Amino acid sequence: MVKLKTAEEIAILKEGGQRHAFILSELAKKVAPGVSTNDLENYARKLLEESGDKGAFLNYKPSGARRAYPAVLNVSVNDEIVHGIPNENPKILEEGDIVSIDLGVLHKGLITDSAITVGVGKISSQDKKLLQHCKEALDIGIKAARGGAYIGDIGYAIQSFIKPLGYGLCQGLAGHGVGYKVHEEPFVPNQGRKGEGELLQPGMVLAIEPMITLGTDKIVLDKDGYTYKTADGTKAAHFEHTIAITDGDSIILTK
Repeated sequence: MVKLKTAEEIAILKEGGQRHAFILSELAKKVAPGVSTNDLENYARKLLEESGDKGAFLNYKPSGARRAYPAVLNVSVNDEIVHGIPNENPKILEEGDIVSIDLGVLHKGLITDSAITVGVGKISSQDKKLLQHCKEALDIGIKAARGGAYIGDIGYAIQSFIKPLGYGLCQGLAGHGVGYKVHEEPFVPNQGRKGEGELLQPGMVLAIEPMITLGTDKIVLDKDGYTYKTADGTKAAHFEHTIAITDGDSIILTK
């Protein structure tokens, strides 16, 4: 069941979302060749402590998971799409890599979820376009998320932009409701049909997150139980914002 948020709760989420955006921007500045994924994890913990907030992913156990998640960040490198664990077998970032940094922030009892993908040093023109188009897909999905529209309108807008460009759209991975928990109803796919799915109502808070690849739509789950990768080893990008639905344009809370 979808739980609508009050105006007061949305104000708290916006306050937390602004702190969230600052932390992600600071983490992006830290990305460089020679930096480890665990360095990013430790820096995120420091920034969260300084803000007085908590990481919503740490010790979170999704439905069906064998164990609780062991970090505050998801750090996913190159062919890793989402949920890369930064502090188990940490990776050293290399020139030309791309890295998705996904963070959940718990602020005054309410959760926001946001992600960015950044290049490590100098990246290829193909990878630059991958990042640019994924970010544009997020913007397009957000524009489609208006009160009176439908969940299917969001997915339709994203796929209509991405598929003609030749990218893969990761099957089975999608956005979701957020706020009281990390994952709430409704499920927000990156593919869909206009006019189908849940009616978008003012007070809904959604995490919209296109995940695209340079190759296949197919994904595989790593043996760590969390990290999803592209089935063909091609690179992937991921951008995400938490938004609040209104009668008109949605409000980006993690901006």
